[in-house]
Amino acid sequence: MTRLVLLGPPGAGKGTQAARLAATLGVPAISTGDIFRRNVADGTELGVTAKRYMDAGEYVPDSVTNAMVADRLAEPDASDGFLLDGYPRTAEQVEELDRMLAAQDARLDHVVELTADTDEVVQRLLKRAQEQGRSDDTEDVVRRRLEVYAEQTAPLAAVYERRDLLVRVDGMGEVDEVTARLLDAIGVSV
Repeated sequence: MTRLVLLGPPGAGKGTQAARLAATLGVPAISTGDIFRRNVADGTELGVTAKRYMDAGEYVPDSVTNAMVADRLAEPDASDGFLLDGYPRTAEQVEELDRMLAAQDARLDHVVELTADTDEVVQRLLKRAQEQGRSDDTEDVVRRRLEVYAEQTAPLAAVYERRDLLVRVDGMGEVDEVTARLLDAIGVSV
């Protein structure tokens, strides 16, 4: 049974590594983006509410995000563990996740922060934007997204570091190398 949170800046390879870790550990990779899309597509009450904010280009409020995550963690496949990707993102969400886990008499095993060189991440994201035809992802926009991530995540990393849960792993290099470093950091041998 493994309960992980995966932190990392845009372009650090979180999505790729989340899928690989989840498969190796036999737990679901739970991404807030996927949860939003699923609730919107299914037309759930939370999805309808989230869609209003998303269509207006605004952040979905913590109350809606927290409720969606709580619903997802209550699903049977998450009872034996999970990997959260993209949640928590705020101090309030950390507190809410603590409450969710306490209600299940559970706790996090590790919080892994995937670190990456800013300039290399910028180049990765610009290449991805070009491949996907996303002309709005200019270098200035990408660098601003990375700044916002750093501002928002530093306090979360500090909270988890004080709890002795935080492990930092270099996210640069070949995908297999990064996966091996991540598994080693959480004490899993393959």
